[in-house]
Amino acid sequence: MKRVVWLFLFALLAVGAQAQINKPLKRELDSLYALDQKYRALTSGKRDSALTDSLAKVYHVSPTDVSAHLWKLQNEADSASLKRVEAIIKQYGYPGKTLVGEPTNQAAFFILQHSNKIGQYIDVVKTAAEKHELPFARYAMMQDRWLMYNNEPQVYGTQLKGMNIKNPETGKVAWKFFIWPIADPQNVNQRRQQAGIEKTIEEYARGVGLTYKAYTLDDVKSGKIE
Repeated sequence: MKRVVWLFLFALLAVGAQAQINKPLKRELDSLYALDQKYRALTSGKRDSALTDSLAKVYHVSPTDVSAHLWKLQNEADSASLKRVEAIIKQYGYPGKTLVGEPTNQAAFFILQHSNKIGQYIDVVKTAAEKHELPFARYAMMQDRWLMYNNEPQVYGTQLKGMNIKNPETGKVAWKFFIWPIADPQNVNQRRQQAGIEKTIEEYARGVGLTYKAYTLDDVKSGKIE
């Protein structure tokens, strides 16, 4: 009899937890996340000529203008999505796991991460992560990006940077892609593990086609990026 009672109570708790999920908001955030990724998925990585030609026909632009056009569309979508997410945060606070479930609790993070308002919302994201409403690894990514934007070393090594680097010996300028400098790089893998980031910095670098090198801010400034 006691077992039946406990099962009944457990079922009630489960139903109560489901009832807390704001389903309309969850659907809206899922749609916003899909829009956040829609054009980025077409601009990230290498795109073969056949796909580029197809996109040119779809969007009525020349093949050489495809990337610029896709980013224009993505920026317009990002602007509208950001306004909606800001309104959601104003009404509910960060829309985390309790309110919209997983993985929808990460949707607002991505929209904020791709905006120019990280400084305004990073504390909101941090609080959500500390309350386990959002994976802490997401806050780690935002903290790293905010530090990079302010020309400071990142903490977890989650951010890549692409920029024109002038070779101090030859004077030639070339586009370089590298992992932004990390504070205390010797212990970065320990910090990554503590933050819930599965891959080591070396594995992460290999995954994006790089060999990890612990550059400093002075290396970046002086062009000593290989």
